[in-house]
Amino acid sequence: MKNIIGSNAAVSQGAAAKAVKYLEVDEESAGQRLDNYLIRQLKGVPKTYVYRIIRSGEVRVNKGRASADSRVQPGDVVRVPPVRLPERTQDGQAQAATPAREFPALLEDDWLIAVNKPAGVAVHGGSGVSFGVIEQLRRARPQARFLELVHRLDRETSGILLIAKKRSALTALQDQFRQRETGKTYLALVLGDWPANRKVIDTPLRKYLLPSGDNAEGERRVRTTTKEDPEGMKAATLVKVAQRVPHPLGDMSLLEVTIKTGRTHQIRVHLASSGHPIAGDEKYGDFARNKALEKAGLRRMFLHAWRLRFTHPSTGETVALEQPLEPALQNFVTPRAAS
Repeated sequence: MKNIIGSNAAVSQGAAAKAVKYLEVDEESAGQRLDNYLIRQLKGVPKTYVYRIIRSGEVRVNKGRASADSRVQPGDVVRVPPVRLPERTQDGQAQAATPAREFPALLEDDWLIAVNKPAGVAVHGGSGVSFGVIEQLRRARPQARFLELVHRLDRETSGILLIAKKRSALTALQDQFRQRETGKTYLALVLGDWPANRKVIDTPLRKYLLPSGDNAEGERRVRTTTKEDPEGMKAATLVKVAQRVPHPLGDMSLLEVTIKTGRTHQIRVHLASSGHPIAGDEKYGDFARNKALEKAGLRRMFLHAWRLRFTHPSTGETVALEQPLEPALQNFVTPRAAS
């Protein structure tokens, strides 16, 4: 990173930057998400603040607005507004309180780690969450020189999550995800009988914020939109019925869902917009059915990152991983023997 306008000194606690800064992206940061890039450059600044200045448009990339998931490239110029740190930042307190934690590994070598992320655990801190998988793993491995998320999973989703241990591995793997060269298949239990002939959903998606009554920013949500919407994002989801699940609370369908694009809440919104929301989904689901299902034993959203296929960044070999459903989910869809 080259600071081409403004002070080269780091922002210190209790002090404010006197002017807007313009940062030039270097080769080492190529392909990073904008939010991750800024979090690394603005040491000590709360992640919630970083996301706020991105959403407000105060952060610009090459003079244009950019979203948190935009990828920066070498030579890009990132405008950063003046930043003030409180005497004791929430981020600093959270770092001290972050517990060290290892997660069950499906694969680990010198280049990457593939872990089984539990439901209810965020992949990273921010947006009201003090810490996630990556912060806990870094605390557990203080000797590790490099640990970065390759991709993301919703907090409520369980399953396979990739973490890079080298910058070159991160870049190579993220390139595969962007170019749709990976195979990502999820297991989702949806309400109702999914039509066997409904195999492709390619409805564009659009992000929005729920209104807030206290001048704070509302919660982020996603909805379907039209192909003519200039803010719509292309999204493609493939669906296959794996199992019909009869249940006293209403029939359900266990689906194998493969995504060809990695949009926020893509699977949840695509399935719900088709009239078959995911069981236990608190954002886009059937809330009355969710309460009944919870009493019947389903205490989380039934969405699981089941299979992942990618090319190893060092050997070039195809890696195929599979993480079975946890027992609580498996038991929920396993037919009960007649008594």
